[in-house]
Amino acid sequence: MITHASTFPSIKRYMKLVTTKSKPLVLIGPVDLPINVDGKNYTFKWYTWLAADNVKEGDTLEDVYTMLEGKPLANKQLSSILVYGDFKSQDEAYVRLHSICHTGDVFGSLLCDCGEQFKSARRLIVKEGCGAIFYLADQEGRGIGLYHKAMAYLLQKEGLDTVEANKALGFEDDLRSYDEAISVLKVLRSLPINLITNNANKIEQLKEGGIKINRRIPVWCETTEYNERYIETKIKRSGHMKETKR
Repeated sequence: MITHASTFPSIKRYMKLVTTKSKPLVLIGPVDLPINVDGKNYTFKWYTWLAADNVKEGDTLEDVYTMLEGKPLANKQLSSILVYGDFKSQDEAYVRLHSICHTGDVFGSLLCDCGEQFKSARRLIVKEGCGAIFYLADQEGRGIGLYHKAMAYLLQKEGLDTVEANKALGFEDDLRSYDEAISVLKVLRSLPINLITNNANKIEQLKEGGIKINRRIPVWCETTEYNERYIETKIKRSGHMKETKR
């Protein structure tokens, strides 16, 4: 019979408690995850983490394991990390902090550039040989969630842009925080990173959190009739930087 006593020693070496400004995180991994990128298979290292609200000072990993044992967590959105190459030690490492986008990443919607940015980041990382994609699960619709994102899309059909729609629903333009991702990133790598982003606010938050950024890598997809206004709003109203020639 498989018991707690027999499973915890096997899992313990893959668990780590991570300190953040607000609450501890339970980081678990890595899991070898073969992923197909443009027809070729690459093995990434997959991690995920859980905000441990009930963990108290002095609790051990076994205490946390026992607390979570047998408790389904499918109702919680958890963030993931895909790591490729020698992320801890290699001089050049490319990092993408990617907000979950159910419509773009899963369904392949053309209303935004999220799905294409996710694919582009994976291509760049395997091409360069080292990097990580943080897939941030609590950031749908810039933090308003999937339900309100659907409402925002409906308001955009009535003529509002992305920022106007979010504000009409009672939200600020961007509610996203990168505190948890910053804390986990520091555990996995202390050297500078090359950040894959167009978002000036993201760069500012990471720098304020103590992340050393060597250089920024722009990540724009093709502008189409479907996403043109969305991309234009990002640049004109949300402070995203225009594409520059490399």
